[in-house]
Amino acid sequence: MQRYPDRETQVLFTLLRAGLWEQMPDNLTLFPLFSGEWRKVFRMARIQTVTGIVYRGICRLPDYLLPPDEILVRWLAEVDAIERKNKRMDAVLAELYGLFRRNGIQPVLQKGQGVAQFYEHPRLRVCGDIDFYFPDKEEASRADALARGAERKPDGSLCYTWDGIIVEHHRRLTDLSNPYMQTFVEDYAGKCGYASFCLPGAEEIGIKIPAPPVNLLLLNVHLLKHALGRGIGLRQFCDIARAYHCLHAAADLDEVGKLYTMAGIWKWSNLLHSFLIDHLALSPACLPYTGRKVSSGILLNKVLREGNFGQQASAFPAKAKLRKLQTVQAFLRNAGFSLRYAPGETYWTLVELMKGNVISE
Repeated sequence: MQRYPDRETQVLFTLLRAGLWEQMPDNLTLFPLFSGEWRKVFRMARIQTVTGIVYRGICRLPDYLLPPDEILVRWLAEVDAIERKNKRMDAVLAELYGLFRRNGIQPVLQKGQGVAQFYEHPRLRVCGDIDFYFPDKEEASRADALARGAERKPDGSLCYTWDGIIVEHHRRLTDLSNPYMQTFVEDYAGKCGYASFCLPGAEEIGIKIPAPPVNLLLLNVHLLKHALGRGIGLRQFCDIARAYHCLHAAADLDEVGKLYTMAGIWKWSNLLHSFLIDHLALSPACLPYTGRKVSSGILLNKVLREGNFGQQASAFPAKAKLRKLQTVQAFLRNAGFSLRYAPGETYWTLVELMKGNVISE
């Protein structure tokens, strides 16, 4: 049994595991809860952006253990909002993909709705923005020209809003800061080819995504980026847990482990994998070997302290300069953790920070 700081946190993880794997909660002795306790669980689920997944866990509870009506109504309203945003996100993604295709552009979708497909109920995953990568530089330039009201970020990516959804065009396939590994991974991805999936209601449009081993590396490094920066939330852990669960048979796990070693993130990966086993009940058979299992307590404390994008730790500033300053401060605050688990990426991230290319959202 894992140690959590209080009963509400234990309930959160119990319901999260149930919703993530669509199974009965593994510890019903924690229930029933008082209204105040349910409110705290709801608040934590929102901060960690796992409201929809936890709701699926609640659906597995016997009727007499359900939250009070006032809280259940709020939860249902939140879930409805998540589903509606996902439908809008799917519509914008299909529209943009169609626009790019008509202009002879072949974008690769990073994370987002491409990861949502790994869930039993994709539209209950809290969605963020749309991230595109363009393997061909000439196509990337033409795609940028199609963006309306776009803003260039310090790292070279392009950001704009399309029908209320934030869209970004990235110059890199992954968040690796090591420039040598960036080049290697992009070449490797080209040799592996790409996978694809279809959105509900738009089956004629095949959305291109990275091949399984590259996709797992991308999600892993994205988690690391947030761990080194402003904060890391449970949604990102759920994403990679579902990805490992769905992709481990298609991906060569030995090859994935080699990629982690080459990128210098094997120690971080070992900590990550221990967390996925301990707190999300992912089967070790779905994971590449990165060393013997270690205590995941340091990562649990980090997640509970910071939440998604540091929401638990502090307010998110509106101005770009303040966001950059907060990113630098967060990086320095996490330097001990970073140097211990990913020293190479810490060095290259620091080089980027000194150049002004701060970690983006």
